[in-house]
Amino acid sequence: MTPEKKKQRRLRNLALLSLLLLAVGGTFAFQAFNQRVINDRLNEVDINVGGRVHDYYNRDTENKDVFVENYGERPIMARIRLSEFLETRQTGETDFTPLVSGSQRDQLDSWTTWIPSPDDINVRANIGNSNAFNRYSRLTFGWSRQGEYAPWYMPTFNHDNLDLMTAAAGHARDYIAGGGATDAVTDGATHPGAGTDAYWSENDDYENGSQGTTWPGVIATHTAAQNLQEQRAPMTLQQWQTIPNNQKIGDFWVIDHETGWAYWASLLEPSQATSYLLDAAEMLAAIEDTVFNGSYYYGIHVDSELISPGEEFTDEAAASGNLADLLVGIRNNAIDEDWGNPPSTEDVQPDELNFGAMNPGRIFTMSGEEYRYLEDMDNGNHMIIKNDSIRNVSWEDQNDELVSWYAGLDDEVKAIVRPVSIPSTVPSISNDSVQWTTFNGMNRWLPSNFNELTLGAGVNDVTEVASSGAGRAFALSFADVVRLSDKDRVFSTPAGRKSPNDSWWWLRTPGVTQGPYPVAWAVHMAGALVDPRREDFRDNGGVRPALIIHQTPN
Repeated sequence: MTPEKKKQRRLRNLALLSLLLLAVGGTFAFQAFNQRVINDRLNEVDINVGGRVHDYYNRDTENKDVFVENYGERPIMARIRLSEFLETRQTGETDFTPLVSGSQRDQLDSWTTWIPSPDDINVRANIGNSNAFNRYSRLTFGWSRQGEYAPWYMPTFNHDNLDLMTAAAGHARDYIAGGGATDAVTDGATHPGAGTDAYWSENDDYENGSQGTTWPGVIATHTAAQNLQEQRAPMTLQQWQTIPNNQKIGDFWVIDHETGWAYWASLLEPSQATSYLLDAAEMLAAIEDTVFNGSYYYGIHVDSELISPGEEFTDEAAASGNLADLLVGIRNNAIDEDWGNPPSTEDVQPDELNFGAMNPGRIFTMSGEEYRYLEDMDNGNHMIIKNDSIRNVSWEDQNDELVSWYAGLDDEVKAIVRPVSIPSTVPSISNDSVQWTTFNGMNRWLPSNFNELTLGAGVNDVTEVASSGAGRAFALSFADVVRLSDKDRVFSTPAGRKSPNDSWWWLRTPGVTQGPYPVAWAVHMAGALVDPRREDFRDNGGVRPALIIHQTPN
């Protein structure tokens, strides 16, 4: 590794995540801390997390949206655990009677951990009194609306790394702002909104401080952002174990049915927010039969952790079996068939990697660069791509940037790079000719008419190994992305296509210009195929170099 590369690597390792950090041995780790929200209807939420946890709650509609926003500068891992409390009092009685003997309203550690049945998260298991709540409360997990693509939220105004308050909206009450009260009266909202379902919509703006209320954080105008679309409904670890390896990492929640911890099954990138873990908390008719003439208190306590991928959850050292596989898979962005490969965060030389054991989407760090594994091309050849795009490069300057980037690679990497076959003049594809399919409501996913008769020669521009020539970096073609977007391939979902930090990236395929500005194809930050102006260069996107490398099979 060159001295300049080493310097760049040191700078990268020292970049601070925009969350509370603790220096440990020259690196940085998250420090666990408590953020607390109380939901009226006698419902309390206690949050222990970096970043900002959102809790949108409305006691009248029983809507309750719980999710995590990463407003920082580096990916994070997230987990959440629920516990419940219920007590009742008939009219004329002085004291409340708890549903679970020994639990107390003001002692959160005494509340009952929510544990799902191994094969159904909607039914509480008969473990530690968890099933006692089945009769009285129904929790709705995940988010699904027919024909709709992911809800919208208002990003937090509070980017103070030392402020432990949550983004509590509607009838939710932040524990700190509400003074820790559990009386269902004290106010403690810290975020705009009524807490009702679908309160925020696309293009909604909110100026903090302009409507008579200044919420914690900066005085600024924010625009509604979209939660990540859940690729699967929340599932238990037992259910997760049964799905194919290439589908086990993605944008969905996986719940350990032995401990109750719910894990976001991929790295949460900056400026992203998870899909909902919880979408509603409803009381069932049985509560009226039990409290026919009196009152009740029901609370949900949420304990959560966010960590940097290089650190561990507080009890992770004891993880084994499927849970250990899940946590390693989240860090590597794929479940390996062979665990002989090093963690994605460990910077190694090419001869320390076994590319043949990698699954599509696997992240690895080689000679100072972070890559994503795309596919096994047989005969010892493997296609990989730089995990993050190189910002602020126009399509017209893409080839020059590819040459420059490749020249800066270590010699050990260049030694395994193969020559590729790419047309000297890359054929174009007209956007007006494409008939689009959708993915979970997202438009412009794949062409339904991907054939030469309708789209031209561009459908045949698939990158292959050349029989002669020098190794080089290249940009994927439109046809490459289509080919790799099959259900069993690396781009099987929009999340698989996206570059980190919500960045977009150019393809090598030009578009057909219909106006004054030449266009070219790119992968949008949401994963869709788009054709922006070729001259566009913005700080959230650019060039994403790919390589075909060769490693003699074992």
